[in-house]
Amino acid sequence: MAQPGSVTAYVGIGANLGDARANVLDAVARLRRLPDTAVTGVSPLYRTAPIDSSGDDYINAVARLDTALPAEALLQALQDIEQQHGRERPYRNAPRTLDLDVLLYGDERIATPTLTVPHPRLTQRAFVLVPLLELAPALVIPGLGPATAFLHGVADQAITRLDS
Repeated sequence: MAQPGSVTAYVGIGANLGDARANVLDAVARLRRLPDTAVTGVSPLYRTAPIDSSGDDYINAVARLDTALPAEALLQALQDIEQQHGRERPYRNAPRTLDLDVLLYGDERIATPTLTVPHPRLTQRAFVLVPLLELAPALVIPGLGPATAFLHGVADQAITRLDS
């Protein structure tokens, strides 16, 4: 369970290697077991073609968390889950068994060597923006404004909502 003083964070989830759907669903289950954290929403699953990459289509979703974990600790927990799925990083945008990204962490703007929040490509990717807006239609991205304002910029990216 989340603790008093927790923040709302959004996590992007994606996979395109192995059983991508099962990997995404397992990631959600693992997020539910994080300490000092509660999963308060999960978008539907979506299928998208790789962007700036190759390989099979991705299965994507976004999870909303209430967490008392500091942002860097949340990032480390997400990377641990990726490692449990055999995530390798041979090159930028390589196909992956699981990818977990901190998209937003409360209203914070973070820029460290290991973490940038809001996620730098959040407004440029339909596979993030569409499921994020399903969870939070009135979301305002810190420093950027209403998330809906960026939908026109991703309208040409194919994205298909999957049945449960």
